[in-house]
Amino acid sequence: MVRNEKEFTNRVRVEAGLAEWELVYHTHDSRHSEPGFPDLVMVRPPRIIFAELKMKKGKVSEHQKRWLDGLAEIQGIEVYTWRYPDDIDTILETLA
Repeated sequence: MVRNEKEFTNRVRVEAGLAEWELVYHTHDSRHSEPGFPDLVMVRPPRIIFAELKMKKGKVSEHQKRWLDGLAEIQGIEVYTWRYPDDIDTILETLA
């Protein structure tokens, strides 16, 4: 059972590894990073995913929305906002 966003992030990272995504990046401490950058960047050529992870009632900030919207306009990039627990099946399908 996932209890918080940190555990949710770890779960998605594990699932990405099991699905053989070659590169999975998560900023360890975002306090000194640009605000709003997505939680995970995952690469398994020819695909790249940017994912924002939220617990069921978590809010997407304006900075996060700007990043997600900007990335979504680039052809070939997959951009998702995934929520726990509602999106677990979708996450597994997307990473498969």
